[in-house]
Amino acid sequence: MRVPLFPLSTTLFPEGLLPLKIFEPHYLAMVKKALNEKTPFGVVTLTQGSETRVAGQQVGFSDIGVLAHIESFEEIKPNLFFLLCKGVERFTVLSKAQESSGLWVAEVSVLPADAPKPIPKELQEAADKLGKVIVSFQKHHIKAQEMPFTQPYRLDDCGWVANRWCEMLPLNPSQKELLLSQNNPRLRLDLVNDILDEIQISIQFPNG
Repeated sequence: MRVPLFPLSTTLFPEGLLPLKIFEPHYLAMVKKALNEKTPFGVVTLTQGSETRVAGQQVGFSDIGVLAHIESFEEIKPNLFFLLCKGVERFTVLSKAQESSGLWVAEVSVLPADAPKPIPKELQEAADKLGKVIVSFQKHHIKAQEMPFTQPYRLDDCGWVANRWCEMLPLNPSQKELLLSQNNPRLRLDLVNDILDEIQISIQFPNG
């Protein structure tokens, strides 16, 4: 499967939401094609360089990423798009090349989706803490479109709970790559739970 790539300083996980502001010409063209053909693009995590193109700058990114579908689109002006994207399947990069426009394209292999796995007793606290985060957002009257994740809230599933924590936790790119690469959602949640035991979570609300 051949897809355009969007290297970002953030990491997208399956079923995660990703707001994007698009203004660079090669990404504007990528988005227009994705909208017209209803096709995804790949989001990969930057390990070197910046999100915006800089002449002569070396760019490095992870070999594992997530396909993103455009959920909503707003053209603010001819050269400025606002998107809301949603993560779908994970993939690994088999080969990559940068076009003259600056756009990266890759041959990728899509990885199997997480199999549903119930939360084991020893990891229930991680699900309970996430439930409390959701309740906190609701108590602050955060609109559904401003929530960091969408319903249904599958607090009984290892993969869903792990992925939502992976998006929120203050982790470096190598840590997020490690978590995203885990094919066993139970193991991914186990790793997340260890991190939760070590840090304190501060919730940031869109309305301040």
